[in-house]
Amino acid sequence: MSTDQEELKFVENRAAHLLSRPITVGGLTLPNRVAMAPMTRGFSPGGVPGADVAAYYARRAAGGTGLVITEGAYVGHPSAGQHDLVSRMYGDDALAGWARVTGAVHDAGGRIFAQLQHVGMARAAGDPPHPEAPAIGPSGQPLEGTRTGHAMTQADIDAVLSAFAEAARDAERAGFDGVELHGAHGYLIDQFLWSGTNHRTDRYGGGVRARARFAAEAVAAVRARVAPGFPVVVRVSQWKQSDYTARLADTPEEFGVILGELVDAGADAFHASTRRYWQPAFDGAELNLAGWAKKLTGKPAITVGSVGLDTEFTASLAGDTAGRTGIDGLLDRLEADEFDVVAVGRSLLADPDWTAKILGGRDDDVIPFTPAALGVLG
Repeated sequence: MSTDQEELKFVENRAAHLLSRPITVGGLTLPNRVAMAPMTRGFSPGGVPGADVAAYYARRAAGGTGLVITEGAYVGHPSAGQHDLVSRMYGDDALAGWARVTGAVHDAGGRIFAQLQHVGMARAAGDPPHPEAPAIGPSGQPLEGTRTGHAMTQADIDAVLSAFAEAARDAERAGFDGVELHGAHGYLIDQFLWSGTNHRTDRYGGGVRARARFAAEAVAAVRARVAPGFPVVVRVSQWKQSDYTARLADTPEEFGVILGELVDAGADAFHASTRRYWQPAFDGAELNLAGWAKKLTGKPAITVGSVGLDTEFTASLAGDTAGRTGIDGLLDRLEADEFDVVAVGRSLLADPDWTAKILGGRDDDVIPFTPAALGVLG
């Protein structure tokens, strides 16, 4: 094929036209609009990512994905985690492992953000990596069940904020291009944001603005410890792991209050997690959650949720195979400037070259997702 024919094919490929555009987040320019969604895989024994993890992420970057977002890495607080195979962002051994990961992704031409996580009340008694640590949360209130935990004191809050800040600093030193604070799915930051788990009567509880204080302080603490222009993204969601009908905000106005506090604290972008990207976030408008995040703040927004697949992730976890679908509806929304970046999860697990194939107009060559992809780090 001649160069002119290749250029014509590119112009005729709507996906390439829309998804290949660079975008700037904070002080970083991403090469295209496709991100690898953060997915907890549990392939880091002792919390240390090895050569296989580096190869796994680098393979997606080599396949054309512009931004890789890691699985949630535990910050350096004893109650932050709940598994000894999930990565951590503290300790010389783990940070050396992450440096190899970032180097591999950069060598493959990609950019990489570290997702930083504290699970809060999602933790059960005796969970590793620190089985002696209690489960903590804004009110010691679990997302489900009757077990209770430790309601955080101001000293606890200060310690966790410091842990997020130090993890972000260490991530930057390990070569990451940005960080994402996991404020979704019912983990600690989300537990403060959501009225279902935040029953505090001090300055961290009550109305929407007060419930956003902890998240805003986490963003501000991170912002103060990293270089100017180093991107700080916040992931948010309505749904929780234990309650798919939960709502962080009942109206766009409430959502705007939360996001406004985070923007004022230094957030550069928002990653709005939904199970189906095409569903409206609020009654009366077609915008999805990422669309509202962008409309309300003017900041770049990342959308996610069953991109290119006909079933959501819960079905895949139950062992169902997901069929492929077109992405014309996604491209319509991207073309309308509803959001800026598209995060892809299961499709990139099944096919590391998904991005290159979509951008190259080779949709029919995409390897379909099967549950077997969940059990390997390929």
